[in-house]
Amino acid sequence: MNQNETPLFDALMEYVNRETIPFHVPGHKKGYGIDEEFKKFIGENPFKIDVTVFKLVDSLHHPTGPIKKAQELAADAYGADSTFFSIHGTSGAIQAMIMSVVSDGDKILIPRNVHKSVTAGIILSGAIPVYMQPEFDKKLGIAHGVTPETVKKTLEANPDAKSVLIINPTYYGVATDLKSIADIVHSYNIPLIVDEAHGPHLLFNEKLPLSALEAGADICAQSTHKIIGSLTQGSLLHVKSKLVDTNRVKQMLNVLQTTSPSYILMASLDTARRQIAINGKELLDNAIELANYARSEINRIDGFYCFGEEVLGKPGAYGFDPTKITISCRELGITGYELDMMLSEKYHIQMELSDFYNTLAVGSFGDTKENIDALIAALKEISSEYHGNSQGLGDFLDIPSVPEQIQIPREAFNSVKTPVLLKNSIGMISGEFLMAYPPGIPILCPGEKITEEIISYVSQLKATGLYVQGTEDPNVEYIKVVKEEDAVYINVE
Repeated sequence: MNQNETPLFDALMEYVNRETIPFHVPGHKKGYGIDEEFKKFIGENPFKIDVTVFKLVDSLHHPTGPIKKAQELAADAYGADSTFFSIHGTSGAIQAMIMSVVSDGDKILIPRNVHKSVTAGIILSGAIPVYMQPEFDKKLGIAHGVTPETVKKTLEANPDAKSVLIINPTYYGVATDLKSIADIVHSYNIPLIVDEAHGPHLLFNEKLPLSALEAGADICAQSTHKIIGSLTQGSLLHVKSKLVDTNRVKQMLNVLQTTSPSYILMASLDTARRQIAINGKELLDNAIELANYARSEINRIDGFYCFGEEVLGKPGAYGFDPTKITISCRELGITGYELDMMLSEKYHIQMELSDFYNTLAVGSFGDTKENIDALIAALKEISSEYHGNSQGLGDFLDIPSVPEQIQIPREAFNSVKTPVLLKNSIGMISGEFLMAYPPGIPILCPGEKITEEIISYVSQLKATGLYVQGTEDPNVEYIKVVKEEDAVYINVE
């Protein structure tokens, strides 16, 4: 197909050029009814293409015109059988993806360090999660991928599983051996579904890890807005499989997505696809070059470490995306969160995320050498202030074993719950999530049995100042548990 085309954006431009008189929603009527201060900042043009469903601009839920063509162009660019726009972000795409392949009582294998949208999809579907432990790097304090060996062993123990979900790559840019995993999963004649939120660019440059569809995945969700230039909330869901019902995927998206989608967001998906398809290699070459320059310069600064391809060869680390710049400050004796705050408050540099050891900069073709140099200069100043004043931070604590699952997450999540002191909850069924950063792996999920090991681990985390979250109680002193008389026990073996 001609990847220079932008059918949806063109249809919106036709609407604007006709000088159409709007008697349709939204009520601001091409910006005439918008708050003046807001319009002065935004400009007038976005409001002119903020329209609703009508024939010229098509319908996301039942596309027959420019949206249909735009999605076909995206499928062609990515080598998919079918591609769908998600203006509910990748979270919505992931939930639709899960609900397309599993339902009540079906088993699905997932890494323990999945994004909460995966767990939400499992709760909505009523499926039974079987957790796989990712590889954990104590030096870096982050989780890598799940190995093919772990997938194989877990499938052997659960041959009745209906699907396997893998992350490709992780937030920190590390990819597992996805092709080997795809071969293992397909030997059971079930689909491999992939959370590829951080990989919408992988296909377009040979210096990047293998993309999910290239590796043989059946369906994957990508955050187009994270890296390749669509507006926030714009994502893509790709299907390439005989094992996944494309019509069911479409139905699930229609169930989850608004009937009043933003045409501004969809137009940004249309044009972002054109940009990456036509100019992706060149743009990514420049982004990778800048990120590698940053990595090299940061590694010259005392007390900082920015990992690169040397991480490869370890379990769960098969490929690396160099556009992810993970800056470890553990040798300076400050946490990643503290570094994040220094960069934000003193230097007005906003990072993507931080954990106990690291802060993460996401590289893209929106970066400039001037901005990279500003980050490097700030890190040099911080190093001169803190280097040599501390022995550094110790190794991260061992993660507790995955607890026994007593109820499926949906049953526990929807049950009658009561708050109890965390220290008194041993042996009870959790009705909430409990997570620690780092490494972002859930300690507890709804339906799991609370153990003494978990209580001890949380106490140690809090004592060392680490961030524990997930419970309704912001101080994580109380946890909501399933009331014994309301517990619905099922066999999840």
